[in-house]
Amino acid sequence: MWNEADYATKMDKALEAFSRELSSLRTGRASQNFLDPVQVDAYGSKMGLSHVATISVLDARTLSINVWDQGMVSAVEKGIMESNLGLNPQTEGAVIRITLPELNEERRRELVKVAGKYAENGRIAIRNIRREGMDNLKKMEKSSDISEDEMHRNGDKLQKLTDDFVSKIDKAFADKEKDMLQI
Repeated sequence: MWNEADYATKMDKALEAFSRELSSLRTGRASQNFLDPVQVDAYGSKMGLSHVATISVLDARTLSINVWDQGMVSAVEKGIMESNLGLNPQTEGAVIRITLPELNEERRRELVKVAGKYAENGRIAIRNIRREGMDNLKKMEKSSDISEDEMHRNGDKLQKLTDDFVSKIDKAFADKEKDMLQI
């Protein structure tokens, strides 16, 4: 049976994936999410930085990483340097400080373009979920599981759901763009 909630869940997951990608892009301010891509060799496996340390924002351009296990400090430092984020960590005992360099106008514009690509990929994912739902509705109508009226009614619900999620992506992109271009 066709269920609108299943498609809403799929679209919600696509929106979450887009939000994660967007949060990894740097704005003019420091953010804990900026270090999400950092992987650390810890206890014989790769882990996210947040699994071995507490990350806090000290000011607009400074992050503080408090490593829980003193023996992991060098592994955390190495993970940050290998992350290709262009960061230079400074260690003071079990605390690592990162001062983010200023973003110039050209770099900000490049980041907005990357965010735009993420937004477009998010919209495409949402539309693909809509297409999958519409195909299922058409198959159900063709096999007489639902009437033509039900197909159109559910198709309209699916389109409204799609429009809602696309507008959420557009709003998140617009907010991020404003953040990135703000000096």
